[in-house]
Amino acid sequence: MTSPVLVGRSAELDRLRSAFAAAPGAVLVGGEAGLGKTRLIREFAATLEPDARLLVGGCLELGSDGLPFAPFTTVLRDLVRDIGIAGVAELLPRSGTAGLARLLPEFGEPETDPASGEERARLFELMLTLLERLAERGPVLLVIEDAHWADRSTRDLLTFLIRNVGVAPLLIVVTFRTDELHRTHPLRTMLAGLDRVDRVHRIELTRLSHADVAALAARRLGHEPAPDLVDRVHARSEGNPLFVEALLDEDGTLACELPESLRDLLLIGVQRLPEETQDVLRDASGGGTRLEHALLSAVSGLDDPALTRVLRPAVAAGVLVVDGDGYAFRHALIREAIHDDLLPGEHTRLHTRYAQALENDAGLVPPGRLWVELSHHWNSAHDATWALVSAWRAAGDTRKAAAYAECLTMLSRVLKLWDRVPDAAERLGASHLRVLEKAVATADLAGEFELGIKLATAALRVLDDADPPHAPQTRVTHRARLLEQRGKMSYQLAKHGFIEDLREAVELLPADPPNLDRAGALNTLAQYGRLLHGTEEATRAARESLAIARELGDITAEAHALLTLSCVNIDYGEGADQDADEHRQTENSLRKAHEIAHQAGGTALRMRVAVNLSHYLEGAGRHEEAIKVAGEGIEHARERGLGRTHGSFLAINMAEPMVALGRWDEAHEVLRQALDQNPPLTIRTSLFVLAGEIALGRGDLAEAAARLAQARTVMWRKTQDLFAGIRLETALALAEGRPAEALEALRPVLAHPGLPDDARYSWPVLVLGAAACAELGEQARLDGRPAFPLLEERAAALQTRGAAQRAHRATFHAHTTRVHGESDPRAWDDAAAAWAELGRVYPWAETLTYAAEAAIGVGDRERAADRLRRAAELADGLRARPLRDRITALSRRARLPGEANGHAPRRGGGTLGLTPRELEVLRLVADGHSNRDIATALFISAKTASVHVSNILAKLEVASRGEAAATAHRLSLFAPGT
Repeated sequence: MTSPVLVGRSAELDRLRSAFAAAPGAVLVGGEAGLGKTRLIREFAATLEPDARLLVGGCLELGSDGLPFAPFTTVLRDLVRDIGIAGVAELLPRSGTAGLARLLPEFGEPETDPASGEERARLFELMLTLLERLAERGPVLLVIEDAHWADRSTRDLLTFLIRNVGVAPLLIVVTFRTDELHRTHPLRTMLAGLDRVDRVHRIELTRLSHADVAALAARRLGHEPAPDLVDRVHARSEGNPLFVEALLDEDGTLACELPESLRDLLLIGVQRLPEETQDVLRDASGGGTRLEHALLSAVSGLDDPALTRVLRPAVAAGVLVVDGDGYAFRHALIREAIHDDLLPGEHTRLHTRYAQALENDAGLVPPGRLWVELSHHWNSAHDATWALVSAWRAAGDTRKAAAYAECLTMLSRVLKLWDRVPDAAERLGASHLRVLEKAVATADLAGEFELGIKLATAALRVLDDADPPHAPQTRVTHRARLLEQRGKMSYQLAKHGFIEDLREAVELLPADPPNLDRAGALNTLAQYGRLLHGTEEATRAARESLAIARELGDITAEAHALLTLSCVNIDYGEGADQDADEHRQTENSLRKAHEIAHQAGGTALRMRVAVNLSHYLEGAGRHEEAIKVAGEGIEHARERGLGRTHGSFLAINMAEPMVALGRWDEAHEVLRQALDQNPPLTIRTSLFVLAGEIALGRGDLAEAAARLAQARTVMWRKTQDLFAGIRLETALALAEGRPAEALEALRPVLAHPGLPDDARYSWPVLVLGAAACAELGEQARLDGRPAFPLLEERAAALQTRGAAQRAHRATFHAHTTRVHGESDPRAWDDAAAAWAELGRVYPWAETLTYAAEAAIGVGDRERAADRLRRAAELADGLRARPLRDRITALSRRARLPGEANGHAPRRGGGTLGLTPRELEVLRLVADGHSNRDIATALFISAKTASVHVSNILAKLEVASRGEAAATAHRLSLFAPGT
């Protein structure tokens, strides 16, 4: 039996208590098998206050065989027993219980097809919402044990919860065996990622010291052990508590024989039991660390009274513990030792009996586990036929649960066993090709793109070699779909050849009669092809896709085509060579797609609309509108249980306009939350670049360089990612006084004209290049040629569209005057006015500084002082230290009046040093709104609102919100009705 008192773990207990008091957070508890991880958690749980709730779920050793979400299913089932289905429903958004039906059938049937990929994200969000709302009623301790056995879906959900838990007092504790983590163990990657997350702590259990072994022995024996006994036990156990207990006999002496191996040591307690008890323990070892009484009865052939009688000695000896309606081995190592001790024939027969028992009575295991367990047992029994059949059925169950990785595991087993079962197709009612196609689609959903590409290639070979061949049209459709899927996955891995697959898919599908397969393939070609291969082909494809969708009356396909078309030749308006209708073409397409999305009601479509529309609005310089659209998209995602998943993509489109408007603190918080979610590869570059540019603006060059390094590791080939990374690299080189290296960095922008959205992403880099040329003068050269003419040539070829691009062009022109040695104040004033009109704070302040410098050059000190005063106010609001230092240095060098260096009075009107965002917050404070109200009104978090209020109180030198409101009213900062 286990010792009644935990020994040698006081420091670990204190750390757990501290983490729980500081929750939310997570603690990762690792250690070798037998060091007492479970015992530690039980001891800690026993100290919880009465209002705290303990939720425990364990990963099953079967999990590696594809049983998804096992610990969370256990947690949900226990919660339903406690508060009922209605109680759980009260904690969830509308129709939330239907989303959890993928984990627990008691919640009914899932509402939607898991093949969309949305339901997995929604499931994750619903679990987080449930736990957070439960924690709002009282602190919650969620324990996930034996994570070294966790399936991938469990690992993904666990990572999501730990990364995204908000402010509710929820502590997540994860236990795992360190000695199980071989070099390629998938848990290693998860743990490494979580180590970088705030509020995540690691506890590594070590072996007991000699003194601790003595204390444990004393607790076990009930008296102080003899020193020589402690010496021998410590030497043999090497400080492992499980082994200490195993070595001490029932009569308080050392076991008669010191076992030669760990297996022998673990089996000592078992071998002392009656033979009939040992027989049933061998039966139990085939079912995992825990199994139901009824299942063990069926497998052993013993009725309830006989089974209870036979197992009583095992429970009394501490080999088994009673666990609800079943039993669990006191330690998983004991089960492993018993199971490994089976002879080959015994092993096969035992798993056959398990499989037959489950086939005779499916109710012996919880719903959703039947086919996964059957596949495991038939496979362990080396019965290829039934292992294949049950794996096929298990694939259906795991796919329904949105457990794509486990579904792929089952489908891979089917494919592996296919050639060993001659009538496989007849038994499954599915051809080899169909299984491969399902595996391809599942690999795509699981993010296993390398495997998906291999499976798609294999499926294409099977399709070509089919005997008898498929009907021509059927064969064409299958081939086109496989090529389209392979092309999309190849793009995700930045592999060459993806565009050829997408083109061939379109060429295969007939244009007449119109069909949705061709419309979809055309849309995919346009959507992915435009990113790397220009716009002409993509435009044709998108227009044909739109025409087909409209002819067939499919509004969802129409909306997707409109969204793709709006991105192919995106037009931000106000182009001098375009008529009014063309100005509005992009926005009209987006608004029409927006209308369809709300009419059709599809979440995926609405998310895509929110992304594209906010992206367009920011490119057009309509920053507040962009924030509003992105915020509404995030809010809709939250309502659907997708706020922290799809929201990670929308975070880019919310943070970018916030950066433009000078709301850097809010943008930083948005970016931090998005990066904490470990977002997909395809969006990380922009997140890293935006975070790096904020750091650069505030003078943290080390942080900017770190973000640039991160961006380089995931640099994507589409224009906005490639050129954004170059933009940060060029700006960092300039900030560090390396203008020649800045010019070198922008070479790809000069070398790759004509990419989609070229002007939007090229102009900022070209402006930085012009600044580098101005600093270098005659030495500004590339490949031995003067560099600036190359920049001018590239700039002249750009189609400048919209106010934002015109502002960049004006700034480039102003730098041109610097390059030629005569910085023109009027050119800089024009650039500053363009940025002021857009509300882009940093470039406005920077161009004002250049304007002041130019004014000083022509002797206009009053004009210079005026420009520097405004630039200083803007820089102070941003906390842009390098720019502020430059302003101060310029003012002192020119000996301008004191206020010109930015030291404006703190009282007496004006904005009192408040940023535009802080003025918005102060207006709401003055109107009596709470932080939560402010957060809702401005689409920010309550925490960010609190930070703004604290900054406002400090700047106004007041102690309370009431005093701040009084100051605002006294100084008439806000006109009535604003």
